[in-house]
Amino acid sequence: MKSGDRDRVGALRFVLSELQKAAKEGGDEITALRRERKRRLDAVDQYREAGRDDLADREQQEAGLIEGYLPAELSDAELERIVSAAVGETGASSPGEMGRVMGVVMPRVGGRADGKRVSAKVREALGA
Repeated sequence: MKSGDRDRVGALRFVLSELQKAAKEGGDEITALRRERKRRLDAVDQYREAGRDDLADREQQEAGLIEGYLPAELSDAELERIVSAAVGETGASSPGEMGRVMGVVMPRVGGRADGKRVSAKVREALGA
């Protein structure tokens, strides 16, 4: 704050607000931060399409700031290991049982991988 970086201060206040809201609602803080980061990245694309590079740059900066507070992403090998263990535990063998596997995988991932990425790995493991 003392450095006068208003954009950074504003972004940090917003992040703190989202974390407090997640805690109040009983949600996961990591998921809340990932959701806000994704919103920023989506806004970057929309602003760039509209020709508003100034706003896109600000959103990109905020997304980078939020990313600094997130845990490191799981590597593909780690995610594949978690998925294969969950497939083995649930005994799933067809794409129709994807929900059961996802129910086991997502808590283990703990917000360290995007849901789309996890879903794609589970689908791949089940041969879908």
